[in-house]
Amino acid sequence: MSEQPQQPSQPPGYGYPNQGPGAAGQAGPYGYPQGGYQQPGYQQAAGGYQAPGYQQAPGYYAGDPGAPYGYDPYGRPYSDKSKIIAGVLQLFLGGFGIGRFYTGSVGIGLAQLFTCGGLGFWALIDGIMYLVSNDRTDDQGRILRG
Repeated sequence: MSEQPQQPSQPPGYGYPNQGPGAAGQAGPYGYPQGGYQQPGYQQAAGGYQAPGYQQAPGYYAGDPGAPYGYDPYGRPYSDKSKIIAGVLQLFLGGFGIGRFYTGSVGIGLAQLFTCGGLGFWALIDGIMYLVSNDRTDDQGRILRG
């Protein structure tokens, strides 16, 4: 009587590494075990990962408090202030330093207030720079939104 070698349930090279036969349970369609791979000693909570003691309201995304409007392509956080509003304020009310007060630059705003915006020249140039520059920041160092 000749004995035939028993065929493995999966072809060699398929499945998860270091998985013995029947280690992760019943094989599902396409040869993957039901329920996915579980690391030894790790128990996943139902519903995904939750930090201990942290509850988040449903449908609410907190985001990053340091970047309330996200990040620019270079990874710098956007400000809650707009460069267009700052530029227009600086063009029309730059003699009072209003554009600088809007962005949080109180010291320069006071200097523009006391010099009437550098007799109008400083306020005009500053307003144009707010409108055309992409590197203007607020008082917290965040890039102004465009």
